[in-house]
Amino acid sequence: MKAMDLHNDNKAAIMIAQNTIQHNRMKCVEVDRFFIRENIDKGCIYFLFVKSEDQLADVLTKGVCRRIFNDMIDKLGMIDIYAPS
Repeated sequence: MKAMDLHNDNKAAIMIAQNTIQHNRMKCVEVDRFFIRENIDKGCIYFLFVKSEDQLADVLTKGVCRRIFNDMIDKLGMIDIYAPS
């Protein structure tokens, strides 16, 4: 079975998920972290770092500059239905 690739632009989140040491500051994410850790150990999940500029979901969840916004919209194949033809 091939591992599921999780693309993430947050290096800290990747390091926390891959770290085997429990930190006191992370009590609120304890259950999720153990689930992720267990699946990383089994080889079911693999984290890949993706630069923010290449993270297409950011256009739907974050405020990005016009250049990045237009690049992402093009990559997603979205068009402006109100643009003059």
